[in-house]
Amino acid sequence: MRQLLGDAFGGLAALRAAAYRRGLLPRARLASPVVSVGNLGVGGSGKTPVVARVAEILRDAGEEVAVLSRGYGGGFRGEALVVSDGKTVLAGMAEAGDEPVMLARALPGVVVAVGPRRDAVGRAVEAQFGRRVLVLDDGFQHLRLERDLDLVCLDARDLEDRPMPAGRLRERPSALDRAHLVLLTRLEAASEDEVRALEKHLGPERTLRVARRVVGWTSPDGALASPPARAFLLAAIARPERFERDVAGCGVTVAGRAFFRDHHRFRPEDVARVAAEARAAGATAIATTAKDAVRLEGVPGLGLPVVVLAIAAEIADEARLRARLLAVARRAA
Repeated sequence: MRQLLGDAFGGLAALRAAAYRRGLLPRARLASPVVSVGNLGVGGSGKTPVVARVAEILRDAGEEVAVLSRGYGGGFRGEALVVSDGKTVLAGMAEAGDEPVMLARALPGVVVAVGPRRDAVGRAVEAQFGRRVLVLDDGFQHLRLERDLDLVCLDARDLEDRPMPAGRLRERPSALDRAHLVLLTRLEAASEDEVRALEKHLGPERTLRVARRVVGWTSPDGALASPPARAFLLAAIARPERFERDVAGCGVTVAGRAFFRDHHRFRPEDVARVAAEARAAGATAIATTAKDAVRLEGVPGLGLPVVVLAIAAEIADEARLRARLLAVARRAA
């Protein structure tokens, strides 16, 4: 039954994409150039660090940039909410969701805004801040909005999977035909021969490899911090085992772990249980991720120092990506 439902889900997604492609469903074109960063599967493809890196590349090249997000998990129900004006973070997780707030903190100089329709959010950003390069966070399936460059983060194992609910794909693998560039992530899950075969299948000219790079330890407010001697891990992200591997790779002893479903909102009773387990395990600190640190704000009771392991996307042959991004940004100027 799940396989039949997956086939039906994939078929409906393909019909929807075809309707947009043929003009049967309307698409919006904004005055600003649009770069979409999305994925084929649900969660854990390394998309958010890529969004941050794309915005950094454009910003550092002198472009005005805005990140547009749906604001998953936030309570905002209006048309557009400015999370950051590039100088000040103006909204919290309860309104905007965890990832937009995390991006707003990590990207000084970049506007971050959320709303259910990215075309409406883009128009609101243009009206308030003027023309800028608009980076769509999780935009591959948001076909209502025309884009100038479509980047898709592809887990090295995605092409072996099936559409939901039989698997974890949002669309059939053939949807990758819409992508201009495919960024291969979670490379540790495949052998070098398998990755090369995937590059050959997709086209070497439109594939880039993406690795996770450990930036270092910070406090929840972003100040530099020392690595903990013995850490208890707290995370509510997709594939938290990668977080544990990153922590261990820093030479930190993992005393224990408490992993929740992705985007889980921590409650005082969750924090109290984690604190008790951490103390019982002899932990010297609670180690968490940047996204989780946003959700832990204002939740009392951890009782131990909290440190955040910062992760960034390291893109092989980044000069090629930078050239494509700037060509789009400046062609549309």
